[in-house]
Amino acid sequence: MLQLAVALLVVALIAALLGFGGFAGSLVGLAKIAFVVLLVLAVLSLAMGGFRRRSFWG
Repeated sequence: MLQLAVALLVVALIAALLGFGGFAGSLVGLAKIAFVVLLVLAVLSLAMGGFRRRSFWG
């Protein structure tokens, strides 16, 4: 997921350099969404892993 966000950001920067402002803006928006989804999934994964460890150790 992080690779997707970085790839979208790189493509957006290249598009902005070539003069495709509207397209670059859309890609930056998609990169932001992908990054937020990544953060949410990482926090959920960390929380679930933490709960499992606590119940295992007891």
